[in-house]
Amino acid sequence: MEVEGLVRQFKDVRAVDGIDLEVAPGEIYGFLGPNGAGKSTTVLMLTTLLPPTAGRASVGGHDIVRDGAGVRRSIGAALQDVALDPLLTGREHLKLQATLQGLPRGERESRPGELLERVGLSEAADRRVGGYSGGMKRRLDLGLALVHQPRILFLDEPTTGLDIQSRTALWEEVARLAREEGMTVFLTTQYLEEADVLANRLGIIDRGKIVVEGTPAELKARVGRPTVEIIPADPDEKESLRVAMSQFGDCAVLEDTAVSVGLEHGEAQLAEVVRALDAAAIHVGTLQLHAPTLNDVFLAETGRKLEGGQVTGAAVDGAAPDGAGGRRRGRARSAR
Repeated sequence: MEVEGLVRQFKDVRAVDGIDLEVAPGEIYGFLGPNGAGKSTTVLMLTTLLPPTAGRASVGGHDIVRDGAGVRRSIGAALQDVALDPLLTGREHLKLQATLQGLPRGERESRPGELLERVGLSEAADRRVGGYSGGMKRRLDLGLALVHQPRILFLDEPTTGLDIQSRTALWEEVARLAREEGMTVFLTTQYLEEADVLANRLGIIDRGKIVVEGTPAELKARVGRPTVEIIPADPDEKESLRVAMSQFGDCAVLEDTAVSVGLEHGEAQLAEVVRALDAAAIHVGTLQLHAPTLNDVFLAETGRKLEGGQVTGAAVDGAAPDGAGGRRRGRARSAR
């Protein structure tokens, strides 16, 4: 997938403002940002459901403007609004989709059962969808997107509103699709944990522009190293603690009895800290690891925090509301 200078204008609002990105085959690319940042508008353009105002993009080797049919043959999409008929069963939905996709008769019969099992709906296969929970509907929607075995899968905030069990099940299936089937996944999300867990690489979008791009580890490394804060059980051991931890270089005594240690080589170095404490016979009262998060990255790049899809801090200026002719949402500075 290649995107260059993609723009979408809604009257006086530029929802997507000249974004550039590339997604490699078999990669899970996370598109992280708050509500109204431009995420869903980008997806609608890349899936040919909304024409761009300017710029170009190719998906699966097909230009989104000149060869929309080629794009649609290459992709599957589960968008925010789940379009299901409450009177049809899960199996009937999948059979209908298989027919619409032109699958051979034999596959039209076998494929629904395979997909129902894969998304964990076998027991509810012949129940009307009107009685499905929100999580079950999301899983069925994912199955519908996979009927024709696409090479590229678009998931637009697929876990919004789901309970943790349903969310985890969907994460596992998306990871399996990329790992075992080599499927390319473009995932939009407002959830920091989801981006961190699933994405091989991600772009953070805010006010229609990609502000930074890289792997989750690269992005978090931009805002600092993990630190461990240690308070000795005996306050009189604070100096001994400082001496024992000084071998790690970045060591500071805090105002209370705590000592803060920077982990130059990341969280894996925590085991070395524990061994040094044991060797010095220091009894620990508390030990806390403080690691940079994607929220720290968002704060560093935008000056605001991202919480539950909303930003806190400065007002969100110039963002198009999702649904403004499409839904929501430039080359980004790389973390590498």
